[in-house]
Amino acid sequence: MCSAGGGLKMSTPILLIDDDKKLGDLLKQYMEGHGYALFIANNAHEGLRLLRAQEFEAVLLDIMLPDGDGLEVCKKIRSESPIPILMLTARGADEDKIIGLELGADDYIAKPFNPRELVARLKAVLRRKGTTGWEKDSSVIEYPDFHLNPANQKLVVRGNELELTSAEFKLLKVLCSNPGRVFTRERLMDLVQNRDFDGIDRSIDVHISRLRNKIEEDPKKPRWIKTVWGSGYRFET
Repeated sequence: MCSAGGGLKMSTPILLIDDDKKLGDLLKQYMEGHGYALFIANNAHEGLRLLRAQEFEAVLLDIMLPDGDGLEVCKKIRSESPIPILMLTARGADEDKIIGLELGADDYIAKPFNPRELVARLKAVLRRKGTTGWEKDSSVIEYPDFHLNPANQKLVVRGNELELTSAEFKLLKVLCSNPGRVFTRERLMDLVQNRDFDGIDRSIDVHISRLRNKIEEDPKKPRWIKTVWGSGYRFET
């Protein structure tokens, strides 16, 4: 990590993968004034190299890269790490947002954007990662073939340790902490403080689908996360 403003306080290291050098310089200057150390990679290859070489708290990832599709880079990162990913892109369609979420992104912001909004969204992503509220309850949750430990963010299902994104872990913890209780999509967004879902109800469905693909033997006939048609979702033990 780097020192902020030449003092002893340590800045939060963030990786930006984007070939827009003007944007990179602007964000670096702005974010360093808000306690972040921004490292910049101008292509996918360099971004993945840096991510594997040192630790970062989050990744800001552009979709349009000179040597590849940012969505594929997102998929690659997610296969290797649960690090929070915030997509930066000129594509603003809901379908593109949903694709990004399906591939493992934690948030999505369309260009052009205000750096202040970016920092606000980044703070929200980092809070969900492990510094507020839901992370403070470290009680282990166990059911047959299911073991979730909030203290170290580990999930073991049928003897296999599974990797979850911060958003997936938070959502699953809410559900499995309240077995049998039906949660509406709106209530889930409130409880997990995921305002960066942009109010798109279907984005909750995307995260549920991703969770089912990871924890269910047959995602089409889920054992644990049940759909309550017209209402929302519940966790069955």
